[in-house]
Amino acid sequence: MPFLEAAGRGESPAWVEVHPQNYFCDGGPAHRWLNAIREAVPVSFHSVGLSLGSPNGPDPAELDALARLTDKFQPAMVSDHLSWSILRNDKIPDLLPLPMTGASLAHFVGAVERTQERLGRTILIENPSRLLSFRDDNYTEPEFLAEIARRSGCGLLVDVNNILVGATNLGFDADDYVDAIAGAPIGEVHIAGHTVEIDPDDGALTAIDDHGSDVSDDCWRLLGRLLARTGPLPVLLERDNNIPAYAELAAEAALADHFLRQMTAHAA
Repeated sequence: MPFLEAAGRGESPAWVEVHPQNYFCDGGPAHRWLNAIREAVPVSFHSVGLSLGSPNGPDPAELDALARLTDKFQPAMVSDHLSWSILRNDKIPDLLPLPMTGASLAHFVGAVERTQERLGRTILIENPSRLLSFRDDNYTEPEFLAEIARRSGCGLLVDVNNILVGATNLGFDADDYVDAIAGAPIGEVHIAGHTVEIDPDDGALTAIDDHGSDVSDDCWRLLGRLLARTGPLPVLLERDNNIPAYAELAAEAALADHFLRQMTAHAA
């Protein structure tokens, strides 16, 4: 369970985000823990299993389980990804990219609409962490996401680290991306760390979204650029691997809080 934006002095998080798939059970200790957390701080559900971009749309069993859990715990936000992970009933343990075409857009919008209708609420869609693009893409990623939001009524979850990963791997400009997406209906922001591998033959760089590294200076800078354009937003610090001592996490979260306080003061 990654910790999110801290309360400012590092004593405790202001809210937390969980993967709801970890709680797809009828009760027991997992539900007791989640209920205790929810009573202490607001909780957000960040789904990784709907596979909205698959040919058949959201997985019915996953969607029903998410709907039951959402009804029971009433999270502050529910989100999933611009991705797919199911093909011919085979589940792939990854969030795979979609082609950014008109047909793909229409299909994904339909999947989001079905999901929102089943859950009875608006969801957020997160920008992907991409290693590749498709030859027939005719939208930029910010254009594609903004159009999904416009057509379906969903909001967006902007992962700043994913922007940096894509910029490294695909060669687009991260600052231009932030400027383009800032006007969309953003409901949440993620920050995280990534690693970069260097090909020994040609020196090409490959960024890997590992959620196990410190937030980079570039990520902090890009977060500031985004918040300067949007104003304050909920900011999540994602750390799923190589988790340091809580004091280190709290220090990173306090830095995110510093950005938010700056934006609030500027807006006032």
